[in-house]
Amino acid sequence: MKYTKKSRILPTFEYEERLWRDDYLVIGVDEVGRGSLAGPVYAGAVCFDSRKIKNLEIEKFGINDSKKLKANERKRLAKIIKKTALTYSIGFSDVSVVNKLGIVKATKIAIRKAVAEVIKKISATYVRSYISCNLYLLLDAFNVTHVKSIGLKNQLVIIKGDEKSISIAAASIVAKVERDQIMSELHHKYPIYLWNRNKGYGTRAHIEALKKFGRCKLHRDLFLRKIIF
Repeated sequence: MKYTKKSRILPTFEYEERLWRDDYLVIGVDEVGRGSLAGPVYAGAVCFDSRKIKNLEIEKFGINDSKKLKANERKRLAKIIKKTALTYSIGFSDVSVVNKLGIVKATKIAIRKAVAEVIKKISATYVRSYISCNLYLLLDAFNVTHVKSIGLKNQLVIIKGDEKSISIAAASIVAKVERDQIMSELHHKYPIYLWNRNKGYGTRAHIEALKKFGRCKLHRDLFLRKIIF
């Protein structure tokens, strides 16, 4: 991890560099919205090009765990990530999937979608340059089975990975910016819950609105039963 002038500890490419030396193409993965009371769960997948890292100097931009950044910082960094990454993708599972399968399975589905799309983009665009590379996932929370082209042996779960790996942190940023935008748009349909502010999470105002007005179709059944009903 890297220290800034303000003594903040920032993620680095330490984990990625170990794998790059063995000719792996590394994909950082993270989810957002897992603990929300409403809305979809999102996952981001970001792959940086090890051959251009020194030229891009990505570490200087201040990429960090998305939860530690202000909204305007996340938006700024999301633009940089999308411009400098080899490729990226975002997957999601909507509320119906969360309610039917549970949040863990829904999260893994979102992750599989994001990773599959990244692999598809790499295969379609960079096949000549990266045909010899093996794929490796860096994840923040848990392993994910049945990921196309990537078995469990090519996955590394890093505790608080979004605080340690730039690839994971970058994935969390692009996913959170996307999900926050969606929740802000949904706020216009359901303004009583103030999703433009809380993004579906269980803030006092959100819970008070639920108690006063009841739930809507975008709330998560199990989450509400456990917390307020």
